[in-house]
Amino acid sequence: MNEQKLDLKKTSKTKKPLSKKQKWLRGGMTFVSIGLIGIGAYMAITILSPTVPILSGRAPDETAKKLKDQPGTHGNRLFIPQINVDVAIVEGTTDAALEKGAWHRQPQNGNPEKGGNFVLSAHRFIMSFTPQGTAVKSPFYNIDKLKDGDVLSVDYDNKRYEYKVEKKYSVKPTDVYIEGPSEKPKLTLYSCTLQGSDDGREVIEALPVTATADDKHAKAT
Repeated sequence: MNEQKLDLKKTSKTKKPLSKKQKWLRGGMTFVSIGLIGIGAYMAITILSPTVPILSGRAPDETAKKLKDQPGTHGNRLFIPQINVDVAIVEGTTDAALEKGAWHRQPQNGNPEKGGNFVLSAHRFIMSFTPQGTAVKSPFYNIDKLKDGDVLSVDYDNKRYEYKVEKKYSVKPTDVYIEGPSEKPKLTLYSCTLQGSDDGREVIEALPVTATADDKHAKAT
């Protein structure tokens, strides 16, 4: 009886060697698992890139450094140092302009020089193949992090204008009044919510600072 028990134990502990096909299958599954983990990690880094400067390839103070350059050095641009935004201001008649930067909407309603409602719209989040590409294509990702009193800068026709955030709010996709004319000069920034264009728009309104950066530079010299 004891000998039979020992034989059963030996038999249960003995494993059959894997066939060549089984080895290839196990190796393939391991490779696929590692690949999926790698892809998942890369996608996570890409998605987070607009919020983490080091992932986007830009230094946290890169926008602030550019503001030390002469107005107009980099063309017509919007600078928001608080959220490290440095994006070209582009004109256009279709939303294809959004692929190139912050779209100057309804230019007949205002600009920094003439006053009125200077409206800029940009993508909130567009995923690209690289973290750097995603960050570049999602300039307004962190627009909701702006606070009342934050100062934004605009280079327009070789002059620099400063605006102070006065109001933050959300609207429905159909609320096009945010682009309408204004008697008082203001800057209106807007983008989709992170839930998408069908969910609504995040809006920032900023009023001109009395002394522009160009005036300050002139006084300093």
